[in-house]
Amino acid sequence: MFGWDEGPWNHSFRLEHKLGPRLKVVALIERAIERANAVLEKKRDSFVVSAYAGTRVFKTLDDFVKNMSPEDRPRAVIVGSPPMFRGSLQPGRDIEIQILKHFPGVALFIEKPIATGARHEISDAFAIAKTISNSKTICSVGYMLRYLKAVQMMKQIIQENKLTVMSTIARYACAYVKSRPDWWDKSKSIFASGGPIVEQGTHFCDLSRYFGGEVDISTVQAHTVEWDENAGNLSHHSFDESAVPPENRIPRVTTATWKYDSGAVGTFTHIVALHDTNYSCEFEVYADGYQLKLVNPYVQPILYVRKPGDDNEQAIRFPDDDPFFSEVSNLINIIEDIEEDPQAAQILSTYDDAVRTYELTWAVREVSERTRAARQQANRETAAQKAAQA
Repeated sequence: MFGWDEGPWNHSFRLEHKLGPRLKVVALIERAIERANAVLEKKRDSFVVSAYAGTRVFKTLDDFVKNMSPEDRPRAVIVGSPPMFRGSLQPGRDIEIQILKHFPGVALFIEKPIATGARHEISDAFAIAKTISNSKTICSVGYMLRYLKAVQMMKQIIQENKLTVMSTIARYACAYVKSRPDWWDKSKSIFASGGPIVEQGTHFCDLSRYFGGEVDISTVQAHTVEWDENAGNLSHHSFDESAVPPENRIPRVTTATWKYDSGAVGTFTHIVALHDTNYSCEFEVYADGYQLKLVNPYVQPILYVRKPGDDNEQAIRFPDDDPFFSEVSNLINIIEDIEEDPQAAQILSTYDDAVRTYELTWAVREVSERTRAARQQANRETAAQKAAQA
């Protein structure tokens, strides 16, 4: 939540900017005590010192609850723990339920993906979503791309022209050279547990649902290019991948298709291929007469719009748009019941919505692995038949 070298993931900066001197951080729940204290030391040596002057560090939520005063009761809790420790009903991984128990009514911001547990625990996540909804808890999940001005313009074009989405096409090509070693193991990484589709691809699967609607999970089909195939050979590994068990090595390419409940179709391709540091990401929506293409959404978004009666695309740029700030700002406005512009303050990703995106990413991973296993089995049977005929 305080950011690091890779990416603009500094929510503390956005909260400081939004709330100014009204921000009071009562506690950090962090097992790495020294790291937390080092962050606080930097904050207290800056112009935001008033926000962190009284901040205390605790290893667990229970420690905080036992030692808090009535004045310490939070109005909002920001959950940025690794996803393997949330989105579950299992003790030690049920942070949402624990917060709701200790602080009923407190607002929540939860990072994405909401979990990276086993496939069968998705039902736990839906149960948590129902608990949050039934308790009327304000809760926002960090699918910040929904808050992009370009994305909202795409929504506006569709609504104003009464369009029906026919197809969504998403592509996410990542630069792999500087990826952490644990990123390559889809079974245990605290940053990417569940593999690149569940952790990285989640944003584009979420955008797909945002425009296409609910997915018929039974229609998901997927294929991969794997590490042991010729097309999956990578030349610039920064570590020895042989340390990762073969069954846990991530695919180099995953491509998936599905049907939406509306009848529209969606496709998603995740690629591990690029060198250097810049990713290449695009998202397209098609409707009768219209093509809406979002390019480079993470850095400097450009929206290309083609309309009926014109073969040319109009390029619309959105300089200095910060969707991270927009999602935090909207949450604060709702918590404080600010009604200056009710349309501006909307939570665009609820917990239930986020679980459905999580379910889709797991379906893509699961189907792709099942397809690979079936192909391997068929190859073995073919080889055995040829050997028997020899």
